Amino acid sequence: MSGTAQIGVTGLAVMGRNLARNFARNGFTVAVHNRTTAKTDALVKKFGEEGTFVAAHTPEEFVAALERPRRLVIMVKAGEPTDAVIKEFAPLLEEGDVVIDGGNAHFEDTRRREKELRERGIHFVGVGISGGEEGALNGPSIMPGGSEESYASLGPMLEKIAAKAKDGTPCTTHIGPDAAGHFVKMVHNGIEYADMQLIAEAYHLLRAVAGYSPEQIAETFRSWNTGRLDSYLIEITAEVLAHTDAVTGTPFVDVVQDRAEQKGTGRWTVQIALDLGVPVSGIAEAVFARSLSGHADLREAARGLPGPSATPLGEEGAAAFADRVEQALYASKIVSYTQGFHQIRAGSEAYDWDIDLGAVAGIWRAGCIIRAAFLDRIRSAYDSRPDLLSLLSDQQFAQEIGAAQDDWRTVIAEAVRQGVPTPGFAAALSYYDGLRADRLPAALTQGQRDFFGAHTYRRTDREGSFHTLWGDDRSEVPAG
Repeated sequence: MSGTAQIGVTGLAVMGRNLARNFARNGFTVAVHNRTTAKTDALVKKFGEEGTFVAAHTPEEFVAALERPRRLVIMVKAGEPTDAVIKEFAPLLEEGDVVIDGGNAHFEDTRRREKELRERGIHFVGVGISGGEEGALNGPSIMPGGSEESYASLGPMLEKIAAKAKDGTPCTTHIGPDAAGHFVKMVHNGIEYADMQLIAEAYHLLRAVAGYSPEQIAETFRSWNTGRLDSYLIEITAEVLAHTDAVTGTPFVDVVQDRAEQKGTGRWTVQIALDLGVPVSGIAEAVFARSLSGHADLREAARGLPGPSATPLGEEGAAAFADRVEQALYASKIVSYTQGFHQIRAGSEAYDWDIDLGAVAGIWRAGCIIRAAFLDRIRSAYDSRPDLLSLLSDQQFAQEIGAAQDDWRTVIAEAVRQGVPTPGFAAALSYYDGLRADRLPAALTQGQRDFFGAHTYRRTDREGSFHTLWGDDRSEVPAG
C-alpha cells in the first residue's frame, strides 16, 4: 500500500467517522482504521462517494498508507485507550511524523505524551474539538497545541475543515506548545457547564416565579436569542422547551428526570483552577449543581425541610420579572467567561504557553458549543488590550454589567425569598462584588491563621511579613 493519504484517522466511532468524512469532503485523501475492521469497511461502503478513503485493516497498512510526514489522528476514549493506541503505532512511525489526539484528554496526559514522543523525534498534537458529532462532520471549533513545526504541517488542513466565523475566518489557530490546546478545550467545557447552569436557572425562575409554561419560556428564549444573548445554547434551549413528548403529550422537559450527568471536563476545570489559585466560582457551582441533582436519595430525605414555596407572579409582574432575568443571565454569563479567560491566562503563564486570548475568543465564534455573538466583542477587547486582566475591566462590558446589576440583585433576592435555588447567578454576583470591594474579610481570615498556626500576615502600613505572639503581651515580631 503506497503512501497516498494526506491524513489518517484511527478510531471510527461517531466522532472519528465524522471527522474522517469532513477531511474527505474537503478534498483530502483519508486513510481510515479501526480495531474492528467491520467499522472501517462500513465507513468506506456507506460514505465512499463523499471523497477518497483508503481502508486499512492493520496498523502497518494504516501507517503505510500515509504520505510523509505522516499525520495520524487518534479518535478513541481518553486515558488508557489513547496510551494503548500510541504504544501500538509509535514504533511504526519515523522522525517528523505527527500524532494527533482529538479526544477529550486531560492536559497533563497530553504534556506527558508530547514529551515522550518528542524524545523520539515524533510530534504529538493535543487537539481540542468542540461541536459534537455534527460539528465534527460539518465544521467544528478546533484547538490544537503542539510544536509550531507540527502546526505548519497540520494547520492548513485543520483550517479547511474547521467552522468559519461570519467574517470567513477559520475557527482554529495554533493555541500554543504541548498541551495548550487541550487545556483551552478543558476551560471551554468549564464555561459550557456554567453557561448551561445559568440558562437552567433562568428557566427555573421563569417557570416557578413568573409562572410561565415551557412553551412560553421557549418563546422568551427565542426573543432573547435575537439580541445580545444570541448563542447556540440559547437557541437549542428554546427548541428543547418547545418540544412535546410524543408518548405523553406533555412538555418534553417534564418527562426528563432532573438528574444532570457529566463526563468530567467540568470537574477538571475546577480542580486545575484550585491548583492555579484561580477563582472560577461560577463554573464550580455549575459542577456542584449537577452533582447535587444526582443525589436522589439525599434530595428525597431533605424534601420535607421547611422553607418557602414559589408563588407565581401576576401577568404584569411576570413580564417585568422576565426582563430582569434576562439582565441577570447576561451579567452572569459575562462573569463566567471572565473566569474562564482568567484561568486560560493563568495556565498560559504557569506553563509558558503564551496563549493569545483574543485568538481563543475568535475561534469560539462558530462551531463550538459555547459559540455566541458576544465572543466577537471579547475577541476585540483582548485584541485591543492584550494585557487586559479581566473582561470586567473592559469599558463596554463594565458599563453593561453595571447597568444590569440592580435587576441582577433583584432577581437573586426574589429567588431567595421564594426558595428557588440560583447558585450560578449568586456565585457570579458574589464574584463581581468581591472584585469591586475596597476591603475583603480576608484580613480576619489571615489573622485567624496567624493565631492558630503562626502563618504570618502582611500589614497595610509597611513592608514585610509579621507574626503576633498571641500570649499575654501580644507583641508583634517580624517573620522569618
